[in-house]
Amino acid sequence: MSFFRAFLAALAAAIGSSEPPILPSTVPANRTQLRADVDLAQRIIDDPSSPTTAVASAGQFEQLTTITLAREPPAGRRATLAGLTRPAASALRADLDAAAALSRLVTPRKSLPPWRIVAPPAPDTLLAYFKAAGSRFEVPWQYLASIEFVETKFGRVHGLSTAGAEGPMQFLPATWARYGTGDVHNPRDAVFGAARFLVAAGARSDIAAALYSYNPSTDYVRAISDYAGQMRADPRVYYGYYWWQVIYAKQGGPIILPVGYPGVRPVALP
Repeated sequence: MSFFRAFLAALAAAIGSSEPPILPSTVPANRTQLRADVDLAQRIIDDPSSPTTAVASAGQFEQLTTITLAREPPAGRRATLAGLTRPAASALRADLDAAAALSRLVTPRKSLPPWRIVAPPAPDTLLAYFKAAGSRFEVPWQYLASIEFVETKFGRVHGLSTAGAEGPMQFLPATWARYGTGDVHNPRDAVFGAARFLVAAGARSDIAAALYSYNPSTDYVRAISDYAGQMRADPRVYYGYYWWQVIYAKQGGPIILPVGYPGVRPVALP
């Protein structure tokens, strides 16, 4: 932590400030400061008393850190991870592994997608859907959460995939007709449809094989397993992931598609 930031923290404590800690919107170039911020972000996420604004800033900071470190040489990533607390290092290592796997599935596009980016249901509302479906079909809820997280950032993306899949869990019409009930765009219906699909694909005995049936890619299975593993080890991680933004792979560099897109302009990542 820089002297100035430490001074502000001490001053806030001395005067009894109730202002929540907010993480920066850009990743610091100084590695010592970066490690301090990553540790702080993890502490905020792990603290059930953290206000929503703080958790949102922490989750988005962790996403930006993952993207930044994924571009660095391995030595740079190792240097950052080596100085972190164990919870922060574990989370960031899993996020980097998942990011590497997902990057192999994405081809940057020339043009922006014909999507709408909307605000998702509240985190506790979605969590209740994941847990209810997980309990009903005997599938760990964390895998359901991970699928929706990867597919549409918890329902932020409204629009067809390049393969024609739709809804927050991204079902092809024929698959939804077989496993879904209700509306493919309804968050609860979609989660229950995904749980029904995974069970039919053998999730109770081999979750990896069931995930492969959901999306036949070992990289997809690896990413889903990374995120689910983190949430199983630390359920509070879910609340950090909930605030990750939609990042679109565009030729020339990734961009953020904020809530409100296309009415709100996309933002190029630094």
